[in-house]
Amino acid sequence: MDNNREFLMRRLHSLLGIIPIGLFLTQHLIVNHFATQGVESFNKASEFMANLPFVIFLEIFVIYLPILYHAFYGLYIAFTSKNNPGHYSYLRNILFVAQRYTGVFLVVFIAWHVFETRFQVAIGAAAAADFNMMENILSNPFMLAFYIVGVLAAVFHLSNGIWSFLVTWGITQSEASQRNATYFTLLVFIVLSIIGIRALFAFV
Repeated sequence: MDNNREFLMRRLHSLLGIIPIGLFLTQHLIVNHFATQGVESFNKASEFMANLPFVIFLEIFVIYLPILYHAFYGLYIAFTSKNNPGHYSYLRNILFVAQRYTGVFLVVFIAWHVFETRFQVAIGAAAAADFNMMENILSNPFMLAFYIVGVLAAVFHLSNGIWSFLVTWGITQSEASQRNATYFTLLVFIVLSIIGIRALFAFV
């Protein structure tokens, strides 16, 4: 692949991982967290999101197409990239590898999640992606465990991706700024993980 083209594709992959995908994941977890306030609260939040103006346009161009590009190009990176250069720390190399593994897992998890929810509504097999749907899905202990791993993988992939984004785009160049970015992304991981896991157990 031409170096300039690959450079641009990697930049686009990095940018889409944060905007809009990272913002969508955060919003999705927050909407799901309404389940902790009860059935009616979650259904209202879910219905509000489903009835946004131009929702089909938003889903296609702000969610699905960016996720598809990020996923498929991410798979290419995962299966062709070597480990980080030696000037990165041992921990950062571990996180680099974990980013690749979680990315591959998330392709499977997201595809299954969309199939179980949005696709079932689209084909008329379910009336709506509401509280009862998630309650039924997560009543299976295997699926609950699968979703817990999925949420943690997604949050890790985002938070670690933020660190990589800041370095890739030249925002954090010094060792001190990269260390501060590590603390910030760790906080992002903890906060979003708590929100996501609390939401899952609210459906159980």
